[in-house]
Amino acid sequence: MRVLAACSLGGAGHLRPLEPLLDAGRRAGHEVLVVGPPALASLVAPTGHRFVAGGEPPESEVARIREQLPVVESKAASVLANRELFGRLATEAMLPGMRAALSRFDPHLVLRDPCEYASAVVALEAGVPVAQVAIGLAQAEAGSIATAEPALEHHRPGLAAALHAQTYLTRFPAVLDPSPFPRTTRFRHATAAPVAPLPPWWHDGQGPLVYASLGTVLGFMPVAVGVYRTVLAALARLDARVLLTVGHALDPAALGEIPAHVHVERWVDQERVLPHAELVVCHGGSGTTFGALEAGVPVVVVPAFADQFENGRRVAAAGAGVTVAPGGATTGRRPVTTDDVPRIEAAVLEVLGAEGYRQAAQRIAADMAGAPDADEVLAGLLADGAAPRPS
Repeated sequence: MRVLAACSLGGAGHLRPLEPLLDAGRRAGHEVLVVGPPALASLVAPTGHRFVAGGEPPESEVARIREQLPVVESKAASVLANRELFGRLATEAMLPGMRAALSRFDPHLVLRDPCEYASAVVALEAGVPVAQVAIGLAQAEAGSIATAEPALEHHRPGLAAALHAQTYLTRFPAVLDPSPFPRTTRFRHATAAPVAPLPPWWHDGQGPLVYASLGTVLGFMPVAVGVYRTVLAALARLDARVLLTVGHALDPAALGEIPAHVHVERWVDQERVLPHAELVVCHGGSGTTFGALEAGVPVVVVPAFADQFENGRRVAAAGAGVTVAPGGATTGRRPVTTDDVPRIEAAVLEVLGAEGYRQAAQRIAADMAGAPDADEVLAGLLADGAAPRPS
């Protein structure tokens, strides 16, 4: 059978949730195709899956929106991202290429990043079964559809209601992520990669490992260097090994002097790092945050934009980490600054020093491990929705 995966702008955080299901398709002998913006090609290539590039909005239009997200009020940010960027610009740019790809590939099933709406439009036109694969909290993604609805209805009347009724697949645990989607299925990785030692990045090789990652999108924003320098300063006196990843958009040289116990890389697959980590310091992006919890690793969340504030609040409420809101505010949208360094440092020391945070993370990991694996879920989707189509 044939499985088409549709991914929108947003980089690794939008692609990686799809990968367990795509890998399951390959193991089962199905044909797999990923369709996304041209910039996604370099991320898909290492997975070994076939990729076809569709259209994307001009960078000037994307940058105009992206630069506002960390600084505008939350409702305005949601309209900019969900309605204008994903609902209107990205969908308009992707529709021609998506129609061509779906017509040529003739899939039995479409798996879509919830921000990628062109695939939903085209699949509904063609009568192809669709499942959306969560990149964030279910409540937030349902809210995103509601915010994007005016743009979505322009593409296809009734699209928002159809999206809400689609099968919704998520790796996030029910204890932190109750879902408003009526057809919600939770899943986990089918197989765990063998644990391999990390390279000898640290001369003494001693001390706990702290993994710090602020995702792949922040690096494109004007505030990025300041945020990274703030996090680096908060980790500068830590008696630990620190691995800091900065993404492909940020030049590590912009960070200035790097402490001896800190190693900086542009990109490392987090699955390589998490089995060795005692703590993850992150911006609260869903991929990193819930990836850490899936591995039983507690987190310190330093949110900057989008769903990161809510992710941090839920992690803190579950006792699996601490969230450092900018300026100490309970609600805030600005990125952290050097004034926040003492609070980030204190949060890191607190989580490293209190076993209760790790125990809470491990309880969440056990909950996530109880879900059916990706192979089982994909097989069920194909049997239920796609089997009558010719193979």
